[in-house]
Amino acid sequence: MNLNTASMRAFVGDPHMQRARGVAGFCVREQGRLDTLLQQGSAKIRFSTSPDGARDAVLINTAGGLAGGDHFQWSVDLKAEAHCRVVTQACEKIYRSSGETARVAVEMTLGEGASLDWLPQETILFNQARLERTFEIDVAPSARLLAVEAVIAGRRAMGETGITAHLTDRWRVRRGGRLVFADNLKLDDLPSATGRRALLDGACAFASVLFVAPDAEDRLEGVRAVLGSSSGASAFDGKLFCRILAGDGMSLRRTLVPVMAALRGGSPPPRLWIV
Repeated sequence: MNLNTASMRAFVGDPHMQRARGVAGFCVREQGRLDTLLQQGSAKIRFSTSPDGARDAVLINTAGGLAGGDHFQWSVDLKAEAHCRVVTQACEKIYRSSGETARVAVEMTLGEGASLDWLPQETILFNQARLERTFEIDVAPSARLLAVEAVIAGRRAMGETGITAHLTDRWRVRRGGRLVFADNLKLDDLPSATGRRALLDGACAFASVLFVAPDAEDRLEGVRAVLGSSSGASAFDGKLFCRILAGDGMSLRRTLVPVMAALRGGSPPPRLWIV
């Protein structure tokens, strides 16, 4: 039989790429009591209790990564005096896109006296990946938030260097309804971004760390003590922000883990972070 590809395509139509969709969120009340849990599509959440008694929420993408056109939404709601850590099962991989953009939306709400550590493992960008993320966070005046987002532009050990990718991160944080932090990060062409001093200055891995708490300024010297010369931190008005640059993922972790410990009272990283 002679198969004519063009005629077959005309008969069956152009293939429609399957896209991953996921929506998941939870609400925790005081003493770690789970109040509500929502899971739809490829987004799942599992809970565990660490040896120190902290409740860990593990975010899972059953699609195994993000490709162009995938959409995910995560939400965390901590009521007054609730405490929780959020981690991911593994690094999130952003695969090559045929043109569409993968989108992730994160919403967090912290009541009075609540404490949240948002500690997903690194996001890995593959060549020609496209990712846009938004973070909408509402923090009560007495609440404490530590939010970490780390990105690796290609895995050097696998020969993935000089990749081209698009990344947009948009952060908006309100405390008591007042906007206290806004950050827009946009990297349209990672090869040129990594070579520009105002952006990544040669780094292939970086992390954004935000700490919002009544005593945030008191942690600044401890954070600066473990930062490298290519990273920086500042603190004022009850918040601390730092951006860490590194040549690869392992070098990034060597700085990021001590920074996390400095902001978490010396506590080690969650078990899923331990290599």
